[in-house]
Parts: sequence; C-alpha cells; structure tokens
Amino acid sequence: MPRRPTTEERRELGAFLSGQRAKLRPADFNLPQGPRRTPGLRREEVALLAGVSVSWYTWLEQGRDIQPSADALRRIAGVFRLNQVESDHLFALSSREAATVAAGGEVSEGLDMLVRAISMPAYIRNTRLDILAWNDPICELFVDYGALQPHERNTLRLLFLYQPYRTLILDWEQMARGTISMFRAARAQARDKQPFDDLVAELARLSPEFAGWWQETHVKGFDEGEKRLRHPAGGHIEFHYVALTPAGRPDLSLVTYIPRPAAGDSQS
Repeated sequence: MPRRPTTEERRELGAFLSGQRAKLRPADFNLPQGPRRTPGLRREEVALLAGVSVSWYTWLEQGRDIQPSADALRRIAGVFRLNQVESDHLFALSSREAATVAAGGEVSEGLDMLVRAISMPAYIRNTRLDILAWNDPICELFVDYGALQPHERNTLRLLFLYQPYRTLILDWEQMARGTISMFRAARAQARDKQPFDDLVAELARLSPEFAGWWQETHVKGFDEGEKRLRHPAGGHIEFHYVALTPAGRPDLSLVTYIPRPAAGDSQS
C-alpha cells in the first residue's frame, strides 16, 4: 500500500496541477476560446477530459486529503500531456508508483578512479546536486572543489551564492532556473527530503532570486544539453554535457563536459 502524502506534498501536488492546467490551450481540445479569467483550461474542463468529477478534481488541486488512484493520475497526465519527468513528478507528489531514492553520499573507489581518469571535465554528483568526486579538468573549468568545504560543493548553491559562476556561465538565469527545476523533481522523489529542504531554506534566505523562482512548479530531468562559458583563460567556450547513471546507483550521476569545436575550426 502506498503511504499517504503529507500536507506539504498535497499542497505541492495542487500547485503543480494548477500550473500545468494554466499551460493548456482550449483550442487544442476543441474548447471555446472566449474570455477567461485565468489562462489555460478550467477545472471542470480538465475533470471532463480526465473522466473524473469536478468536485473531486477541485479537491485534488486544493490539497484536500484524498488519495487519487494510479489510473486517475495517468488520465490526468494524459490530459496535461506530461512528459516522463513531469509524469514521474506527479506520481511522486501523490506518493504512488514513484521510485524513491536516497540522496547519495558515498562514491565507490572504482567510480572515483573512473572520474579522475577521464581526460575531459567531469564530476559525480548525487540527486541533491552535491558534488562528490571530480577531476582536475573540471576544477580548471569551474572551481577547485577541493578548496571548498563539503557543504559548499553543491551545484545549486554555487550557482546562487558563488559570484564567479554568474560571470563564468553565459545564460546564467536560464541555467539557474533549469537547475532549480531539476532539483525540484529530485526532491519529490527523495526518500529523505530534509537535506533538500535545508538547502532550500538557506538559499531562500540568502538569494531573493532563488526564493522567487522556487515558488514555480516546472520540473525537468538532467541527461544532456549545452553550456556556454566566458572563461577568464579560455575565452568563449561551448560544451555538450552528458549525465550518465552508474549501474545500481540511481542516486548518482557522472557528468562529463565535451568541448565543442570553436566556430571556424575544421574537423577531419
């Protein structure tokens, strides 16, 4: 039997549903597009499309103490056209069919040897975005993680509280908001949310930007993407980063930064 969601989880679930509902366009569902007080679909329209009662769906968005079935959640996810990360987030907040994982705190000797042997910038981090192992190239690219205190070796914390990151990372706001979205999704699936909440409290106290953006409901995964840097030594550098999960360790990610050729460079 799934455990019952906490009051906070029910509140987060309601906010997530409301945020997703606001993104929907009535025209995509052949619904009237007349004047609407708020963006997106109305609650009664979502309820009709998902095959649930209006009062039940309203209670769900309001954070009432009800337990939606897995089938009802799948139908709601279908109406909202959620991707896999968003669907997993929906189930995690409702405490159904979501695999909870530990935040991760230890890296095996083999993984530590692997990340140090990689010639490209690389590190290993857990779902809370704590950086647990790294190699010399990543230190040359970002910061000497060995010179930081353990609690400072956190991607989210560095983005908001370590000033050089703002000048180093082009598109800093996009990167910061995207990282919050990844952190939010990881927190929902975490077995122990206290370490996540401790970091949220610290960043909300010290960064008005974080405090504002944390109130949003968007979630995303972290597998691969682009990052552009304005490096004091290397100038403008572009990377394609790839995150891999070691077998048997869903709590960890090995993140590698692959340099992209500079504009005009020829490739054989």
